[in-house]
Amino acid sequence: MNPRLAKLQTYPFERLRALLAGVAPPAALRPIDLSIGEPKHPTPALVKAALAGALDGLSVYPRAAGTPELWQAIAAWARRRYALSALDPETQVLPVNGTREALFAFAQTVIDPAGGNARVVAPNPFYQIYEGAALLAGATPVFLNHGMRFDRIGWDGVQLVYACSPGNPTGRVMPLAEWKELFDLSERHGFVIASDECYSEIYCDEARPPLGALDAARRLGRGDFSRLVIFSSLSKRSNAPGMRSGFVAGDAALIKQFLLYRTYHGSAMGVAVQRASIAAWNDEAHVRENRRLYASKYAAVLPLIQEPLKTEMPDGGFYLWVRTPIDDAEFARGLHRDYNVLVLPGSFLAREAHGENPGRNHVRIALVAPLEECVEAIGRVMQFAKTL
Repeated sequence: MNPRLAKLQTYPFERLRALLAGVAPPAALRPIDLSIGEPKHPTPALVKAALAGALDGLSVYPRAAGTPELWQAIAAWARRRYALSALDPETQVLPVNGTREALFAFAQTVIDPAGGNARVVAPNPFYQIYEGAALLAGATPVFLNHGMRFDRIGWDGVQLVYACSPGNPTGRVMPLAEWKELFDLSERHGFVIASDECYSEIYCDEARPPLGALDAARRLGRGDFSRLVIFSSLSKRSNAPGMRSGFVAGDAALIKQFLLYRTYHGSAMGVAVQRASIAAWNDEAHVRENRRLYASKYAAVLPLIQEPLKTEMPDGGFYLWVRTPIDDAEFARGLHRDYNVLVLPGSFLAREAHGENPGRNHVRIALVAPLEECVEAIGRVMQFAKTL
């Protein structure tokens, strides 16, 4: 067996299942699960219709590179979204089977483990795929607590930096000054930047979409996107997580090598899914409606969260990052036991680094359930919190 598998930590949802083992929540209260970031809004009819109308594609072996029509739809969307003057659909865009698979595989493409000093930088708390990707590529993960605090680490041996904006679980968006600092460090030390932007289309102010890495690069005169790629997805944007459809875009040289890896890895998106993806990337009306639904949830539940809990409106995404007055795992277990609501302990999404676990005494609440369920769940959360 690959000895690197032994370095992987238990995934957060496995840890949650172990934490709740033996707990019997009250049967009189319907269960409400806000622990996992799985969108529950309906998949748009236009996407389902395009998928159903493309089932003849099941008889075709798909190409790892995807179809030119999908490249063009993605490139056109990215140019509109990030005000790009150019993004070559043939060389700077690659369809992938969702960002999770691609974020993992990209590290296997980029990392050179020779010498044993390869390092991968990630935010902390973080999406756990970054750590697993680093370890299985033969690199050591290095964590930046509370946002991208670049002065906290040395940069020798760093080959890859994962950024996540809007962040999971905090919803924080990286400002332009932070991107400039990261780009300057990349120039100085030669590492690659992988920007995870799967929550980029979930935000509440239509006049202020979150800044993306390609947009930041354009503003800072880095239009060739050297050593930079972004990862985006239809899972959250279009409520289509089951399609496993996303893309990578940016540095043409990196895209070329990533395509080579994926050709051997066998990660080709089915033709029917590609045609449905084209329909999704070409339409913004359903995305605006999606944002409206999330905005209504935030407007309804944020006023309900009071002492002893603390939270704030995130810059993007659909999570509440809530500070708890007691240990986060104890809070999550007690909430499930007494009120039949599932949330995810924040410490499960972070690692001990720089003398602390920055997820401790926080829980992540995913506002994915229907509005009335979210309101009911937060009401129960507050009832529990007031007993502490």
